[in-house]
Amino acid sequence: MKIRETHIVPKLTEEIRLQEYAANIFESITTRSAVKKAIKKQRILINGEIGQTGDWILEGQKIDLVQSENQQKSFELKLEVVYEDEHIAVINKPAGYPTSGNYFKTIKNALPFNLKSSKETDRLENPQPAHRLDNPTSGILLCAKTNKALIELNRQFQQKEIQKTYIAIVEGNFPDTTQVFENEIEGKSARTSVNLLKKLVFKTTNLSLVEAKPLTGRTHQIRIHLAKNGFPILGEKLYGSPKLNFGKGLFLASISVGFIHPAASTEMHFEIDFPKKFKRITENL
Repeated sequence: MKIRETHIVPKLTEEIRLQEYAANIFESITTRSAVKKAIKKQRILINGEIGQTGDWILEGQKIDLVQSENQQKSFELKLEVVYEDEHIAVINKPAGYPTSGNYFKTIKNALPFNLKSSKETDRLENPQPAHRLDNPTSGILLCAKTNKALIELNRQFQQKEIQKTYIAIVEGNFPDTTQVFENEIEGKSARTSVNLLKKLVFKTTNLSLVEAKPLTGRTHQIRIHLAKNGFPILGEKLYGSPKLNFGKGLFLASISVGFIHPAASTEMHFEIDFPKKFKRITENL
């Protein structure tokens, strides 16, 4: 049994039970739901004895948080690590794999194989994706290695403080001026800004290389907005019916991200090159 964190109870001003108290004493678990789960798994000890949700806390007690023995299965998929420190990591997600979910072959399960374990006190037992990319979408994926980083990145996503840029090859002659698409998705408002990067022609079909910036975070937002406005992405199978099929999957990739580092509070910006499959089209047409 390995102890992860230890707390000695100081003088108390009021009576309090373990579930409420423990949410404020450990760095690696900071919510009541997380504490409840840890108690259920017998990971919290009071003076060496297994703690119970309703136990009253007394001055001088020693409260230990035990390291979890449940090890996440590691999917040995080699990933390109763009950046990594003790708090976060930025990876280049390959197309064809779900970010997470009830599967073994996910990016989440591949993270322990590719990233170093954090040395921070509030380190997560396994690195976690801080958001998701669709199975057929490739590109930049932010990951958290500590509890603080995961909470802060989630907050930045919810507050729309993170800037993400995607590129896509779509069918059609996209307008020269920036377009902002605002079609509702599942009854909720959604906005995507799209601008033309390059016009292409394949045989008799007009294609466009575009840059898309989601201003909201709805599922499949870019794919839906482009298809509904007459510019389906090459390889799109769920929305629209593209005439061309290059047999290389969906031509959508996340190529840059800007955010505030959750621990250092510094501005961070990462950008990756266009995927090879994009270059085969843009450079050969």
